[in-house]
Amino acid sequence: MNSSVYQPEYDFSNLKLVSALDELPLWSAPFGLKLLDTVAMKRNMQVLDVGCGMGFPLLELANRLGSSCHITGIDLWEQALDRLRKKLAFHRIKNVTLLCQNAEDVSLEKDYFDLIISNNGINNVKSPEAVLATCFRAAKSGAQLVITVNLPDTMIEFYSIYQQLLQELGMDGIVDKLAAHIHHKRRPIDETVGMLENAGFTVADVWQDTFYIRCLDGSAMFRHFLIQIAFLESWVDLLPSERIDEIFTELEHRLNSAADRNGELRLTIPWVCLDAYKR
Repeated sequence: MNSSVYQPEYDFSNLKLVSALDELPLWSAPFGLKLLDTVAMKRNMQVLDVGCGMGFPLLELANRLGSSCHITGIDLWEQALDRLRKKLAFHRIKNVTLLCQNAEDVSLEKDYFDLIISNNGINNVKSPEAVLATCFRAAKSGAQLVITVNLPDTMIEFYSIYQQLLQELGMDGIVDKLAAHIHHKRRPIDETVGMLENAGFTVADVWQDTFYIRCLDGSAMFRHFLIQIAFLESWVDLLPSERIDEIFTELEHRLNSAADRNGELRLTIPWVCLDAYKR
């Protein structure tokens, strides 16, 4: 990292950061609430949460299912799991096991889980295909898989202005890298359905929706904790370090101008919930 004012200000390994994050983050809520509405509840289920983070929706599901069911949560964010362990202890929830491991190659018992969930987690791993293959091996026959992911047009208002600026600067190679980054993180629905089917799952239902993040302007957006934590680093890492401040100063100016014209900077977040099962 260099000293650019546009570099993220947060350190994921800092426990103070983890302790200050919202119990139910705005970003996770729309996805997770639909996921909770979609899972089929039964007694004595073994449940797997891929990318459980600080515990939403894992904690809520553990409470709703009760002691006859057991939930295993996987995540690589060690500090988040430490916070989640404290929550579990405080609430005396004993039907949860946490694994700080890579979801692509974690060792899980074959044909074991009745339900597998991932709340905007499958799209944030290095290889979604490998994770889905792991899920398929670990799922019982007839097991339900419910995942949520945001879609390629996420924050299209920002990306359109960023891409146009890069093109004006003759940075077509960076534009291509930006497109590749978006595709890796946010696949079109048909590709995600295809990945599920290639892994062996049958998709029973696809439910699509949209929410919005509204900011006064680009200056406010760049300093929003969600942007700082989840997006900013990937945006600046595409650029030569010596040009970050120059390009992002102009980008902030253009976003502010767009906000002045429209009365606000409104970022569109399209997303989908997929309900599938193991054949």
